[in-house]
Amino acid sequence: MKHIAVIDVGKTNAKLALVNAATLEEIDVRTRPNAVLTDGPYPHFDLDGHFAFFMEVLTEFQTAYGIDAISITTHGASATLIGQDGAALPMLDYEFSGPDSGEGYDALRPSFDATGSPRLPLGLNVGAQLHWLFEAHPDLRDQVKAIVTYPQYWGYRLTGELATDVTSLGCHTDLWEPQNGRFSVLVDSLRIADLMAPARKSSDVLGTITDNIAKATGIPSGTPVMVGIHDSNASLYPHLLGRKGAFSVVSTGTWVICMAMGGSAPRLDPARDTLMNVNALGQAVPTSRFMGGREFEIIRKGRDWQATGADRESVLGGIYLLPAVEPNTGPFAGRAASWVGTARAEGEELVALSYYLALMTHTCLDLIGAKGPTVIEGPFAKNTDFLAMLAAIRPDGVEVAASATGTSVGAAMLCIPDAKAPETTRVIPPEDSRLAAYAADWWRHLNR
Repeated sequence: MKHIAVIDVGKTNAKLALVNAATLEEIDVRTRPNAVLTDGPYPHFDLDGHFAFFMEVLTEFQTAYGIDAISITTHGASATLIGQDGAALPMLDYEFSGPDSGEGYDALRPSFDATGSPRLPLGLNVGAQLHWLFEAHPDLRDQVKAIVTYPQYWGYRLTGELATDVTSLGCHTDLWEPQNGRFSVLVDSLRIADLMAPARKSSDVLGTITDNIAKATGIPSGTPVMVGIHDSNASLYPHLLGRKGAFSVVSTGTWVICMAMGGSAPRLDPARDTLMNVNALGQAVPTSRFMGGREFEIIRKGRDWQATGADRESVLGGIYLLPAVEPNTGPFAGRAASWVGTARAEGEELVALSYYLALMTHTCLDLIGAKGPTVIEGPFAKNTDFLAMLAAIRPDGVEVAASATGTSVGAAMLCIPDAKAPETTRVIPPEDSRLAAYAADWWRHLNR
C-alpha cells in the first residue's frame, strides 16, 4: 500500500488529502468550503456538492499517484438519514436551533452517567436532532431506510454498505454507552433501533468501492474503504498506538477538543462542556472542548495580523481577553467575552487572543485530569504565542505533531495496522516568568 486517499470533512471545510503510507506525509490536499444550505426543510449541508468534488479529486489523485485505499474522517454531532430509495435526506446542521424546541426530549434522554454525554444546545446531541426531525416531520419515518453516522455516509456512497462507528456514536450523541460499548436505551425510546446501522470499529474495512465508483474515477475495483472515524479521534489515534503512560491530545480546528489518556479521571462536570468520548479502540476517553477556532475567527474578522515583540510586551503589561467569545459552548458557557486593558494595535489583539486560547485549553485539560505531555494537533500547532503560553503553564510539557492535518494522517493510519506514530517536537518553555504570572492574573480577573 503506497497511497491512501482521505475524505476529511470539518465543520468549516471539506478536504480530500492523499497520504503517503510509508512516511505518513500528505502529498496533496484539496479543499472546498463546507457551507450550510438553507434551500430545504431545515439548514443542511451540500452533500451532493461535496461528493461531486470528492469524485473529481479522487479521479485526479488516481491519475497522478494511484490510490490503494480510502479512509474517512468527519466532524461529530451529525447523522445522515438514508432514504428508502437509497438517496440521503438533507443532513441537518448541528448549529440549527430547531432541536432546542423538541418538546419532551429531556424526559427521554439517558443520564450523563450512562452516556457520558452532556445536554447540549442546538443540535449538538444527535439524539435531539433525530427526536426533532421525526416530531417536526411526521412523514419522515416512513421515508427512512437507515441512520448512519457521518463518516459512514461517505462510505455508503463509495461502497453501498451501511454502518455506524463507535467514535462517532460516542461523540455526545446520547445514543451510546461508552463504558458498556452498546447503544443506549434512547434508540428504543425514539423507536429507531431497527433503523440504526450496525456499530463497527473505525479500523474495520467497510467494503470495497462499487463498480460505478471504479469506472468513474479509474480507481481499481476491490479498493478497500475503511469504516471511518470522528475527526478528533483521528487526531488521537496515532498517539494512542504509539505512546505508553499518561498523555493528552488537543485537536484544534473549529473546535478545540482536549482528550486525556491515563490521567487522574476526575468526575466530569457536564455543565463545563466535559464529556466521555470513545476512541478507535472502543475505550472511553475523558474529553473537554470549546469552539476555539470559531472564537479565533470571530476576533480576527478576516484580518491578516502580524505580532511583534513590542506587541507581546504590551500584552504582558496587562491586556486580557476573558471568556467566552463563543458563549454557547466550553467551560465558561453563558458568560460574555470582555477585555481587561485596551489593545491599541492589531498585533496586541492577536497576542492576547492567542494567550486566551492557551488558557482556555489549559482549563479544559485540567477539567479532565490530563497528565503527561500534551500534544497539539492542527492549526494551533503553528501559533507560536499559543504554544509559548501553554508550554509555560503545563507542568508535563507540550509537544507539536509533525503533520499540519492530524485528522487526515490519523484516518490514513486506520489502513496501516503496523504504522508507527508520527514524530512530535517538544516546545521549549520560554524563559520568561511573566507568562505564568499573566496566566495567574487572567484567572484573578476571571474570578472577579
